[in-house]
Amino acid sequence: MKKIEAIIRPHKLDEVQEALSEAGFMGLTVSEVRGYGRQKGHKEVYRGTEYNINFVPKVKIELICTDDRLEKALQIIIDVGKTGQVGDGKIFIYDVKDAIRIRTGESGEAAL
Repeated sequence: MKKIEAIIRPHKLDEVQEALSEAGFMGLTVSEVRGYGRQKGHKEVYRGTEYNINFVPKVKIELICTDDRLEKALQIIIDVGKTGQVGDGKIFIYDVKDAIRIRTGESGEAAL
Protein backbone atom coordinates (compact mmCIF):
# COMPACT_ATOMS: atom_id res chain seq x y z
CA MET A 1 0.00 0.00 0.00
CA LYS A 2 1.05 3.56 -0.66
CA LYS A 3 0.17 6.90 0.85
CA ILE A 4 -0.05 9.85 -1.50
CA GLU A 5 0.23 13.37 -0.17
CA ALA A 6 -0.44 15.99 -2.80
CA ILE A 7 -0.22 19.73 -2.26
CA ILE A 8 -2.45 21.35 -4.87
CA ARG A 9 -4.11 24.66 -5.67
CA PRO A 10 -7.34 25.12 -3.65
CA HIS A 11 -9.47 25.79 -6.73
CA LYS A 12 -8.42 22.39 -8.17
CA LEU A 13 -9.68 20.40 -5.17
CA ASP A 14 -13.20 19.71 -6.42
CA GLU A 15 -11.99 18.59 -9.85
CA VAL A 16 -9.31 16.29 -8.40
CA GLN A 17 -11.72 14.84 -5.81
CA GLU A 18 -14.36 14.15 -8.46
CA ALA A 19 -11.87 12.53 -10.85
CA LEU A 20 -10.47 10.31 -8.08
CA SER A 21 -13.96 9.34 -6.96
CA GLU A 22 -15.00 8.45 -10.54
CA ALA A 23 -11.90 6.25 -10.80
CA GLY A 24 -12.94 4.34 -7.68
CA PHE A 25 -10.74 5.92 -5.02
CA MET A 26 -13.16 6.00 -2.12
CA GLY A 27 -11.32 7.75 0.70
CA LEU A 28 -9.62 11.12 0.78
CA THR A 29 -8.46 13.43 3.54
CA VAL A 30 -8.17 17.16 2.89
CA SER A 31 -6.36 19.82 4.89
CA GLU A 32 -6.01 23.52 4.26
CA VAL A 33 -2.31 24.35 4.45
CA ARG A 34 -0.05 27.30 3.70
CA GLY A 35 3.49 27.24 2.45
CA TYR A 36 5.89 28.22 -0.23
CA GLY A 37 8.17 26.57 -2.72
CA ARG A 38 10.43 28.00 -5.34
CA GLN A 39 8.14 30.99 -5.92
CA LYS A 40 8.75 32.21 -2.31
CA GLY A 41 5.22 33.53 -1.95
CA HIS A 42 3.78 36.34 -4.02
CA LYS A 43 2.80 40.00 -3.90
CA GLU A 44 -0.74 41.33 -3.74
CA VAL A 45 -2.09 44.85 -3.89
CA TYR A 46 -4.89 45.89 -1.52
CA ARG A 47 -6.23 49.45 -1.70
CA GLY A 48 -3.12 50.62 -3.49
CA THR A 49 -0.67 49.12 -1.02
CA GLU A 50 1.52 46.19 -2.04
CA TYR A 51 1.82 43.27 0.40
CA ASN A 52 4.15 40.28 0.37
CA ILE A 53 2.31 37.01 0.93
CA ASN A 54 5.01 34.64 2.17
CA PHE A 55 2.83 31.60 2.71
CA VAL A 56 0.54 30.74 -0.18
CA PRO A 57 -2.75 28.97 0.66
CA LYS A 58 -2.83 25.40 -0.67
CA VAL A 59 -4.80 22.23 -0.09
CA LYS A 60 -3.19 18.96 0.97
CA ILE A 61 -4.96 15.79 -0.07
CA GLU A 62 -4.00 12.44 1.39
CA LEU A 63 -5.10 9.06 0.17
CA ILE A 64 -4.05 5.48 0.63
CA CYS A 65 -4.16 3.08 -2.32
CA THR A 66 -2.97 -0.33 -3.29
CA ASP A 67 0.38 -0.55 -5.07
CA ASP A 68 -1.27 -1.49 -8.38
CA ARG A 69 -3.47 1.65 -8.34
CA LEU A 70 -0.70 4.09 -7.45
CA GLU A 71 0.09 5.14 -11.02
CA LYS A 72 -3.60 5.70 -11.81
CA ALA A 73 -4.03 7.98 -8.78
CA LEU A 74 -0.87 9.91 -9.59
CA GLN A 75 -1.89 10.41 -13.20
CA ILE A 76 -5.29 11.74 -12.18
CA ILE A 77 -3.80 14.21 -9.69
CA ILE A 78 -1.22 15.40 -12.22
CA ASP A 79 -3.62 15.67 -15.15
CA VAL A 80 -6.45 17.35 -13.26
CA GLY A 81 -4.36 19.43 -10.83
CA LYS A 82 -2.04 20.88 -13.43
CA THR A 83 -2.38 24.46 -14.68
CA GLY A 84 1.10 24.68 -16.16
CA GLN A 85 1.95 27.65 -13.94
CA VAL A 86 4.45 27.94 -11.10
CA GLY A 87 2.80 26.83 -7.86
CA ASP A 88 0.84 23.82 -9.12
CA GLY A 89 2.15 21.87 -6.12
CA LYS A 90 3.97 18.68 -5.22
CA ILE A 91 3.20 15.01 -4.71
CA PHE A 92 4.88 12.86 -2.07
CA ILE A 93 4.61 9.06 -1.96
CA TYR A 94 5.15 6.91 1.12
CA ASP A 95 5.08 3.19 1.85
CA VAL A 96 2.30 2.15 4.24
CA LYS A 97 2.96 -0.82 6.47
CA ASP A 98 -0.68 -1.52 7.34
CA ALA A 99 -4.14 -0.01 7.67
CA ILE A 100 -6.84 -0.94 10.17
CA ARG A 101 -10.52 -0.06 9.98
CA ILE A 102 -11.39 0.81 13.55
CA ARG A 103 -15.10 -0.13 13.30
CA THR A 104 -14.57 -3.71 12.08
CA GLY A 105 -10.97 -4.47 12.90
CA GLU A 106 -10.24 -5.32 9.24
CA SER A 107 -6.66 -4.73 8.24
CA GLY A 108 -4.56 -4.47 5.11
CA GLU A 109 -6.17 -3.73 1.76
CA ALA A 110 -9.58 -4.83 3.13
CA ALA A 111 -9.48 -1.78 5.39
CA LEU A 112 -9.12 0.69 2.53
